[in-house]
Amino acid sequence: MEARIILQIQILWNPNRQSFRRPCLHLPRFFIRASSSTSQKPRSYKGPKPSTNLVADFISRNDDLARSLPIYVGGASLLAVLFNRTVSGIAPVADASSSQSRADLLALGLAVTNLLTGLVWLSIRPKSITPVNPEGVDCKVVDSDLPTSIVSELLWGWESLKLATCCKSLVIVYNGICLIQIGMVAESPQDKKRVVVNTDKLMQGSVYRGVMKSKAQSYLANLSLYPGRSELPFLPANTQAVILQPLGDKGIAVIGGNTIRGFTSSDQAWISSIGEKLDATLGRYFVDSAEVSREKD
Repeated sequence: MEARIILQIQILWNPNRQSFRRPCLHLPRFFIRASSSTSQKPRSYKGPKPSTNLVADFISRNDDLARSLPIYVGGASLLAVLFNRTVSGIAPVADASSSQSRADLLALGLAVTNLLTGLVWLSIRPKSITPVNPEGVDCKVVDSDLPTSIVSELLWGWESLKLATCCKSLVIVYNGICLIQIGMVAESPQDKKRVVVNTDKLMQGSVYRGVMKSKAQSYLANLSLYPGRSELPFLPANTQAVILQPLGDKGIAVIGGNTIRGFTSSDQAWISSIGEKLDATLGRYFVDSAEVSREKD
């Protein structure tokens, strides 16, 4: 919208009058004239436009055809060489002194190379990574000796991980005590119940000791490739990825995911922040509990 203001001042003055009256000055009148600019055509975008790669787009849309293309080219080339050899009247036996024979051998080599390349492209395909449904039982076990504030803090960490990442299992061991085991856990074959976390066995394992020694987060992007998988029997059998987050020097959080390489770098940073917060909360609680116990003694 464009607005224009027109100022009109009218002064009435009669020069024939002899009186010394002051000229009559009318107050200014304002006229606002508005004109809409919406009728104008919108200007076209003149900024940089994203570039498109036609070849890459075609290959991504026709992956099977692109992988089979060398086979078609190699087969057609092979047939063309044989047909040319047949109709040219040259003896079928290759003669090293003949330039035609040398050219045919070179063309046959290129055709066979194309055929082999196509077969290799068809045999090697990227494996699709999809989330799996954890095999186990759903549980929610929290240490009964913890106060309500600590339980709320642990449940907040679980909900944050479950909603923001591919986390499906969470186990927190602190000061030699399993504080929480929540989410999907392994199922015991004897009683069809959850597999209880053996804190002593976990803390004696190489996985726990390695994390405590380095005091850094350990990310097992493909759990099936690591021999330390046997030290985490409480996780579902088909757990795809695990993050071992140290909680200071007294605890660890075991986070299981349902996707190979499912935890991104931002997820790892977020988990580290949650670990620091839980370590501060749990550290204060256990220090205060120890002081209260000494005062009672």
